[in-house]
Amino acid sequence: MKVKLEQVNKSFPKGKTDSLHVLHDIDLQIEAGEFVSLLGPSGCGKSTILNLIAGLDSPTSGEVYVNDKKVKGPGTDRVVVFQQGGLFPWMNVMDNVTYGLLLKKMSKKEAEKKAMEGLRMVHLGNFALAFPHELSGGMQQRVAIARALVMDPDVLLMDEPFAALDEQTRLILHQELQEIWQKTGKTILFITHNIREALTLSERVLLMSTRPGAIKKSFRVQAARPRNPSDSVIVDLETRVMKELEEEMEKVLKEEFGDDYRLKTSAVRDRDRDYMGDHI
Repeated sequence: MKVKLEQVNKSFPKGKTDSLHVLHDIDLQIEAGEFVSLLGPSGCGKSTILNLIAGLDSPTSGEVYVNDKKVKGPGTDRVVVFQQGGLFPWMNVMDNVTYGLLLKKMSKKEAEKKAMEGLRMVHLGNFALAFPHELSGGMQQRVAIARALVMDPDVLLMDEPFAALDEQTRLILHQELQEIWQKTGKTILFITHNIREALTLSERVLLMSTRPGAIKKSFRVQAARPRNPSDSVIVDLETRVMKELEEEMEKVLKEEFGDDYRLKTSAVRDRDRDYMGDHI
C-alpha cells in the first residue's frame, strides 16, 4: 500500500503564544511493498512523521495519504510497533497476540490459529503460554511484531523497535525482519538512529535535516539480500550518510552552544560509526 505526504508541516504549541515548528514542507512517497528507513538527528521529526501516517496526530498543514485515501485517524491498515513492546503483563503471549483479533470479532479458535502462525513466523511458537516477564527483551519485541503482523496491516510502522536491545539480539531480529518483509511484502517505515541498521534493513534510507525537519537526501541501498553489514556497498554508503549527518549534528550543537562551536571531526571519526549513529 502506497504512502504519500504532500507539503506537510507540523508545529506544536510552545507557551501561550509561541509554537515549535517540527516539520517543514515534507514531500514523501513510499511505494507499496517498499522498506524505507528514516534517519536523522534527535528532534528532527522522524517519530512525528510516523505518528501522522498512523493517524495518531494530524498535520498543521498539508495532507497525508495511504493508498490515495486521506488519513483522518488510526486504521487497521496501519499498525505501529513501538520501542517498548507494550504487552499486557497480565496476559500470556497467546492472549496478547489474539487481543486485537478478538476486538475485530474474530472467533477465538480462528484468532488462536492466526496468532500461532504469527508466533511461528517470529520463532516463538513454543512460548504461547509464557507471560511477558518470563521473556527476554528481544522475545517481547518479537511478540509485539507478531501481534502487529496478525492484524494483516498493509503498512507496518516501526518506531525504533530494537533500540533498547543488545547487539546480538538486534542482529538476530534484523535477519528475522528481513525474512518477514520478503515473505509478506508489507510496506514498512522504520525509524532508527543507527546508520548501519537502516542500511542493512532498507531498500531506501531517507536522511532528515535538523529541526524543522525536512527530507535532506535519499540513499538507495542496492546490496544483495540477505544483507551483510560488512558488504562493501553498505560500508561505502555508511561513510556517505555519516558525512551528511555530521553536518546536521553540527547545526544541532551550534544551536545549543553558539556559533563558535565546531564539531571535533577527528574525534568523531575515531569512534565506531555504529556507536555514533546510536547516540544522535
